[in-house]
Amino acid sequence: MRDLSDLSHTILPLSGGGEVLVLDTGSMIGSESQAMLGALHSRNPGGIRNHLKLLAEKGSDKFMSTFYVGYGHKSIGDLGSASVFIEGVSMLVAKAVQHFPLYNGQEVSTRYVDFSKQRFIDPAGTKQSAAILEAWRSFYLSGLEELIPVLKERYPRGEDEDEKIWEKAVKARAFDTMRAFLPAAASTNLVWTGPLRQFADRIPVLRHHPLPEVREVGDTIEKAVLIAFPNSFSYKRYDATETYLEKMEERYAYFDEKSAPDFEFTDLVDHKRLAEYREALASRPPKIELPYTVRDAGTAEFSFLLDFGSFRDIQRHRAISLRMPLLTSHHGFEPWYLSELPEFLRERAEQTIKTQLAALEALDLPDTLRQYYLPMGFRTAVRFTGDLRALAYLVEIRATRFVHPTLRMRAVQMADALMGAYGKDGFVLHLDPEPDRFDVKRGTHDIVEREKSTA
Repeated sequence: MRDLSDLSHTILPLSGGGEVLVLDTGSMIGSESQAMLGALHSRNPGGIRNHLKLLAEKGSDKFMSTFYVGYGHKSIGDLGSASVFIEGVSMLVAKAVQHFPLYNGQEVSTRYVDFSKQRFIDPAGTKQSAAILEAWRSFYLSGLEELIPVLKERYPRGEDEDEKIWEKAVKARAFDTMRAFLPAAASTNLVWTGPLRQFADRIPVLRHHPLPEVREVGDTIEKAVLIAFPNSFSYKRYDATETYLEKMEERYAYFDEKSAPDFEFTDLVDHKRLAEYREALASRPPKIELPYTVRDAGTAEFSFLLDFGSFRDIQRHRAISLRMPLLTSHHGFEPWYLSELPEFLRERAEQTIKTQLAALEALDLPDTLRQYYLPMGFRTAVRFTGDLRALAYLVEIRATRFVHPTLRMRAVQMADALMGAYGKDGFVLHLDPEPDRFDVKRGTHDIVEREKSTA
């Protein structure tokens, strides 16, 4: 058995101090070979044993370079996969990479990051811009320390509640509030895993993103996968394609609507067709999703204001069609965060926001770069459409006591709108009966190493 230290991962640095790593799993039959076997299986009835023999004799290199890259048979690229780890990039990069219906992966949860040490990405690179970022850090750290004892008084431990779990739940609640003051410049790590084809389709879009940091990450991922999978990717570029991607990203990468509604629902469903699915809608038990065929009845649209921190959670629902909002200050700071603070801390927060916005205005940056210096508590214009299967799943998982309150409030509103529009068609939702209750079980939502048995 090979030692993990023998593996040859492809690692390329990023200019800001981060890196991109393409994982080498050490498999004897790697991604390109696996793709070759699957492709042969679709064209040659000889069976997998014969294909394995051919692989042993000839390898996968020539096959992949000829049929996948050379002939553009994209489906072959669906049969092999890659895992790319992206580290030390801003939240804005993470959101750009993840803004893709076929993205599979995970990002570091900000709740578990020590922001006294975490690097902030500063594209302006001036003393003034650095001072803005450090001022957000300072207020976040001091506010978190001051808020925890307040919350312990607000949510006293019950007699039957484990003290450690209660402590973690209180700290989670404190972070839920103070995260609003963390800037989008805060660095994070993420992993992107999926078929080779999806990397080939998505990387060119990232290379033309309006943010230079995203473009660099796209370029670096492309270089890394070319090294790791030389027979599955190509250096060739086409002028017409590059020009089109550049125009589309410039125009559509970010969405904003200055007169965005506080909350708006638009029914786009064909109710006559929905009637065909009445049994599926009405008889669905808890903890199971509607059949895919229900999507045939159409979609509904929601538009509302939501803080950037909670937008990150709604973005995880890949089954909806969601625009990437531009993080700005003109939609205001989400009032919930300020209402959670004790008066002495709320006054400091309001003054900090005012001072920071004035300092940011003096930097005179384009809107795309201003995002780095704005905290997650500012509201964004969110707009998306989804079929009833996707929307039912979204509201049932988000309208619970274990979800951040600002997203939970919107999820409850969405649930009311959906029931009002489709309840008469048999549509049902299985919702948390006490979504606003403080529950110490929030303190158990963690990944921990099991203690070794002494038996």
